[in-house]
Amino acid sequence: MSANWIDATGGVYIAGIGLHPYQFPSETPYTQLGLTAVRAALADAGLRWNQVQSAYVGTTSIGMAAGRVMLRHLGSTGLGVTQVENASASGSFAFRQACMEIAAGTSDAVLAVGVDKHGDGRRAANKDGLERLSDTATIPAVKFAMMARTYLRERGASVEEMAGVAVKNHGNAARNPFAQFRKPRTLAQVLASPRVAGDLTVQQCCPRGEGAAAVLLVSGRAIQRMGLDARRCVRVRASVAGSERDESRYGDAAIELVRSSARAAFEQAGIAPTELDLLELHDAFSVEELLYSEAIGVCEAGEGARFLARGDSQIGGRCAINASGGLIGMGHPLGPTGIGQLAELTRQLRGEAEGRQHPQARWGMAHMIGLGSVSIAHVLSAST
Repeated sequence: MSANWIDATGGVYIAGIGLHPYQFPSETPYTQLGLTAVRAALADAGLRWNQVQSAYVGTTSIGMAAGRVMLRHLGSTGLGVTQVENASASGSFAFRQACMEIAAGTSDAVLAVGVDKHGDGRRAANKDGLERLSDTATIPAVKFAMMARTYLRERGASVEEMAGVAVKNHGNAARNPFAQFRKPRTLAQVLASPRVAGDLTVQQCCPRGEGAAAVLLVSGRAIQRMGLDARRCVRVRASVAGSERDESRYGDAAIELVRSSARAAFEQAGIAPTELDLLELHDAFSVEELLYSEAIGVCEAGEGARFLARGDSQIGGRCAINASGGLIGMGHPLGPTGIGQLAELTRQLRGEAEGRQHPQARWGMAHMIGLGSVSIAHVLSAST
């Protein structure tokens, strides 16, 4: 597929966003979570439900045909509904499919929605019929605790510097009305929270919960025809997906996966990583933000901890990383997470992130991984 496919048919734009606040598991039906987000996105875009031609639903734990069961409550309009599952990146991949449908000229208005409840968390890797060399090696907390030890040793960084990621992201989440955690945390509180694995404490690990996020995508050719406000339509400049390659060192494969997918997205968008104003990335564990900010290229290799310590990744710094609060602060309900990142970037690029606005934001990237084996990156830009 050519590098400029995303610009076909006048470009692909986000016209509307909506969320249901992320929260701890509750008795709230998933239909209520999802429809709250979809209705908010329709209102934000100024679109009617019968103008939406197709829908992609990112979810991991609800079951078969969740999208049709949910969306019929808005009216049975005959639109195509596709369910997408790809672990933590499910919503991100649903968004990519929506982008591709618009870029192909098939539709002019497409919904991408992520919705999830906790579920049983069963993974295909546990049903592949193969024996494990270790019962713990594939547990995410153990894997990233080992990566954290390696990072701190090789970079000469301290446990306190790594915990600073959680301090920043909890602080950002405290200003986000859709976040699961809305309380700032001090460094002492982060370090004193119960230990999970290695040097990772509870407040350096993301919570699981439930919620929903929705975006409405439109083609550039349809903005005027549909009577939309072009000034609030944020342009999708790149969409790149990939999966893990074999690497010689433990942990290198996941980092190279992030690096290669981000590099391809920058090439497609025609910008350098240092031009990013905003970056939403997978920080299920605090060390990931340090590792991936280096791999993506917003700072030099080995500079992740110092980039954070200087305030360069704060809102108002060189590149605001996880202004939403990230997975650590905003939460990680899986299906909605990637679309929630894109909603945050859209809000920021419009200049509408009240209380946490990054000044003069022009370019943003949303980057997600799923179980460390798949990756996806999107680049967005302000409309003018």
